[in-house]
Amino acid sequence: MGALRQEEMILNVGPQHPSTHGVFRLVVTIDGEQIVDADPVIGYLHRGTEKLAEDLQYTQIIPYTDRLDYLASMINNYALVHTVEYAMDLEIPARAEYLRLLVMELNRVGSHLLFLGTYLLDLGAMSPFLYAFQERETIVQMFNEICGARLTYNYMRVGGVKWDAPPGWLDKVRAFVPHMREKLKMYHQLVSGNEIFLNRVRGIGKITQEEALDYSLSGINLRSTGFKFDLRKNRPYGIYDQFDWEVPVGDNGDCFDRYWLHMREMEESLKIVEQAVEQVPDGPIIGKVPKMIRVPAGEYYTSIEGARGELGVYIVSDGKDKPYRMKLRRPSFVNLQILRKLLIGQSMANLIAVLGAVDIVLGEVDA
Repeated sequence: MGALRQEEMILNVGPQHPSTHGVFRLVVTIDGEQIVDADPVIGYLHRGTEKLAEDLQYTQIIPYTDRLDYLASMINNYALVHTVEYAMDLEIPARAEYLRLLVMELNRVGSHLLFLGTYLLDLGAMSPFLYAFQERETIVQMFNEICGARLTYNYMRVGGVKWDAPPGWLDKVRAFVPHMREKLKMYHQLVSGNEIFLNRVRGIGKITQEEALDYSLSGINLRSTGFKFDLRKNRPYGIYDQFDWEVPVGDNGDCFDRYWLHMREMEESLKIVEQAVEQVPDGPIIGKVPKMIRVPAGEYYTSIEGARGELGVYIVSDGKDKPYRMKLRRPSFVNLQILRKLLIGQSMANLIAVLGAVDIVLGEVDA
């Protein structure tokens, strides 16, 4: 009797599967339990942000950036206004720079907390998800106080910020830092040494430095390979060069390293916040900006370190109050390229572990 013949099967993961973290479809071809091909299918959430921007004044575009990486909307807001300010050569008041930095780094912590909770939930652990949302809620409440919103903030403005910090807000930020540090210790005790978790992520979904560079990866996906590159350090913008902090990197480029770097980056963000909150000066929160914002004719590109990698904004201007063309370099979209390579040869049990560790947000993929 000959060996049993196995036939390939095609499975759809998504677009409604909760572990795809958005409206994302993955067409997987399996031979038994092994993945032999994986085809990411995007476009279910596409809203045409870049095209819509051509008919919007620059300030009107800011709310649209909230809907990109909707877990790090403050950072998205800044990416747009930073490019416009660069093009117009505007001077930003010191207080506005500090407020921007505080909300961006708090937003980075909140985004990484949600990664922590949802990633562990994907792997079957409920408790970290509930704990992580407690600390994230504190950050969301602080954002609600300073800008009046909990998810889509529309807080940045060309030349500064929309509102000043309300009375007592900086004290709440100051108190949050030691509180969050204690909670991070608890997360490490709960997760980082857990044998079940380690068996699910160590050595899984490995990326080499060469592969990361070939695929233009950025953020934690790049740094997990040991490549030390963070735009806040390598090409400082705002006031990031005034603070003492480190860029953590991984060793193996696997799922564990990507989890570990999310944890380490929260610690470094807290260092930045701790230093900045003690130095916030008095003064105006918005600079001298024309009532009608017109970017000089030309082409402009700036990029910042988003929560998921290099977030860039490219503007082509014909000198009017609206961009002639706008293009976004969205890190989730770029990082998603490597998913097929990571999945081929893996077992189906590892699919969600690999996808979750790449850490995509579909609003940023399907702009």
